[in-house]
Amino acid sequence: MSDLRIMFVHAHPDDESIETGATMAKYAAEGAHVCLVTCTRGEEGEVIPADLRDLAGDRLGKHRVGELARACAALGVDDHRFLGGAGRWRDSGMMGAPSNDDPRCFWQADPDEAAAELVRVVREVRPQVIVTYDDNGFYGHPDHIQAHRVAWRAFHQAPDTSFGEGEPWRPSRFYATAVPMSALEDAVGRGPFDRVGSVGEFGFGVPDEQVTTRIEAGAHLEAKLAAMRAHPTQITVERPFFALSNNVGQPVLAAEYYTLLAGEPGIPGEDGRETGLFHAVA
Repeated sequence: MSDLRIMFVHAHPDDESIETGATMAKYAAEGAHVCLVTCTRGEEGEVIPADLRDLAGDRLGKHRVGELARACAALGVDDHRFLGGAGRWRDSGMMGAPSNDDPRCFWQADPDEAAAELVRVVREVRPQVIVTYDDNGFYGHPDHIQAHRVAWRAFHQAPDTSFGEGEPWRPSRFYATAVPMSALEDAVGRGPFDRVGSVGEFGFGVPDEQVTTRIEAGAHLEAKLAAMRAHPTQITVERPFFALSNNVGQPVLAAEYYTLLAGEPGIPGEDGRETGLFHAVA
């Protein structure tokens, strides 16, 4: 077992598998301590299978807790926590939905209160690396934006001796998930689901030059696919594509991409990007 420790902060069950599943499986297989913190139970998710559409609200949230446990098992991740405990904050739904105004939802959470909960976990796990979304939440979802705010605060507050409980800890690096536009081009107009006519129609993706890091984890693609299939209420998988409830096909990526937001850059690979999240970690 190595002494490398990494923490992923995600908004809902299924985000971990879609965006970072291969990376999590790779580091878990290599002996790193992989900790997943999920901020909500995903109570506002749109259910795909007809035979499960009676699930909603708390019933759906509880069901998705089980899906997440199976996904973590597929990825080899045995350290999972819900931020503040399961159900502490609820899924906020898509931006502009009435559920955004629910005082119990994550979008309405006090970022400092939520960050204090995350600082406790950071100080316990002592990760060198924290991974979450960028300040736009990858695609603008309010819970993803809030997860960025909370993780960014925790990254800076965990080493502060005057803040909160537990022994201070200073993570070395902070990453945001990213998908370069070029990685989406081959999926345009292809696949068994509804097809997009241009990369811009996906609603996510960043300019290639913004991406600092590429994790080649093809050896762990099967684990990622198994984890995605563990979330049947939210994901339909027809390799090498998948779709969410809108039935728009997206590519299942074996290489996963990130943008370094804090910390010293590592040694670049042939394409000029880092090839690992722990490079330059003391």
